[in-house]
Amino acid sequence: MKTTFPLSVLAFTIAAFPLAAQTAKPAAPPAAQKTASNTPATAVKTAVLARGCAKLPELSPKVPALPDGLPCAKPLYTITLIPTAKLSDVSPMEDTGLRDALGIQLTSIFSLSYIDTKVGSGARVAPRKWYTIHYTGYLVDGAKFDSSYDHPDHAPLTFLQGPGPQGQRQVVPGMDTGLDGMRVGGKRRLFIPWQLAYGPNAHGSIPAKSDLIFDVELVSQSDNDPRPKPPAPPAATAPKPPTPPAPAAAPAQTAAPQPTAPKP
Repeated sequence: MKTTFPLSVLAFTIAAFPLAAQTAKPAAPPAAQKTASNTPATAVKTAVLARGCAKLPELSPKVPALPDGLPCAKPLYTITLIPTAKLSDVSPMEDTGLRDALGIQLTSIFSLSYIDTKVGSGARVAPRKWYTIHYTGYLVDGAKFDSSYDHPDHAPLTFLQGPGPQGQRQVVPGMDTGLDGMRVGGKRRLFIPWQLAYGPNAHGSIPAKSDLIFDVELVSQSDNDPRPKPPAPPAATAPKPPTPPAPAAAPAQTAAPQPTAPKP
């Protein structure tokens, strides 16, 4: 589903990882420079742990609890919507609901947040790939609205990351962009705000403006659609032209009777 925002200014605020090169370090002998504390993977992990915890909606106890010992949820990115219209010089005679009557919205900030419950050992996800995932989706009140495990034969979901040929995404934007940084075999809980889900409209059993929680497992990624293609219909054969009827046989001609002489 393609989500359109009513505001013209869309500012992405993405927390950047600090680079190890920006921090001065004392000189060390060559043998001591390759330690576990300054490897790129450890530096990234340290940077992630140093980021602030995301503010999450209050979840019902019906939402399955995560294992103990996991870090707090972190934002993948934060979006700030800034209105282009500013209301001023309002007469005291105007109603207090003038802003709503004019459709002027206030600045809003929301984040796509995640908790990695299992770090996969496969390849890291790349953009514009076909992702195959298992998932279960919950509302904040704990209601489960969908799960790949409830599909026939427990079939996972496969979708192409990013906008398709018609500019539409095959899943909600929060899911489409929420697998960044994962590895194949990994599991993640996504906290998707309603602005990155189905927006202000209801969708099936999902009420309008609903924040969504997804438990996702990245099964695989590939360059091409891995789903089996349906068998091609049999090639249509051109109908044979009707066989013209055989010409009717000409009637056999009988010899004319010969005159006979009268008997004496």
